[in-house]
Amino acid sequence: MTVRLYAGFDPREAVGYHAFSQSLIETSPGVGITPIAGDTDGTNAFTLARFRLFEDNTWSLFVDGCDMICRADIKELWYLRDNKKAVQVVPHDYHPKHSLKYVGTELESPNYAYPRKNQSSVMLINGAHISNFKNRGAIRDALARNDGAFLHRFSWLDDSEIGVLPAEWNWLVGEQQYNPKAKLVHFTNGIPGFDYYAEWDYSDEWRAYAMKAQRGLQYDFQKVSER
Repeated sequence: MTVRLYAGFDPREAVGYHAFSQSLIETSPGVGITPIAGDTDGTNAFTLARFRLFEDNTWSLFVDGCDMICRADIKELWYLRDNKKAVQVVPHDYHPKHSLKYVGTELESPNYAYPRKNQSSVMLINGAHISNFKNRGAIRDALARNDGAFLHRFSWLDDSEIGVLPAEWNWLVGEQQYNPKAKLVHFTNGIPGFDYYAEWDYSDEWRAYAMKAQRGLQYDFQKVSER
């Protein structure tokens, strides 16, 4: 079975992407990953690029990646595909507890509330669904206009076409209480690699993966760059 998994990549959070990749290697044997980036309308380099997956004529799984770790076999999520739905998401409906994201970094920005906030950070996308197929022109127009509101709210779809995934597959650190059964942890406010978030929930797990991703380095990057 091939899981068509795509993960967002932002060079400013490269360590987060590699920590996520390490977690995937350890929890989800046999699953490959394709990074995507570009078409930002705000915080991340992949903010809009994810929606180009709706143009494919098959299933895709998108996760933010750069600010996540996987704690269970992601093939479990892939098995939840429902051909009757155009997209499946965790239906977060909340007001952010924190007014800023990425505090103390170049990414620092207001943490706005909006309808379907964070739902597009984990998506099972049914590209062959009739609604996605018929509305590709509208999706392309929204991408050209940088209309993130249209895209993140799945405005071309009826509510009945948006399927529900279990909450454990997009667990929001700092917005939800610690959950030992969380399967995909989402550091939506900032990864533990940023000082402000170094001791938030699941940070020890994140650091363990980040350190494993660096294993094998034999020299000091700073000294090499000064040569």
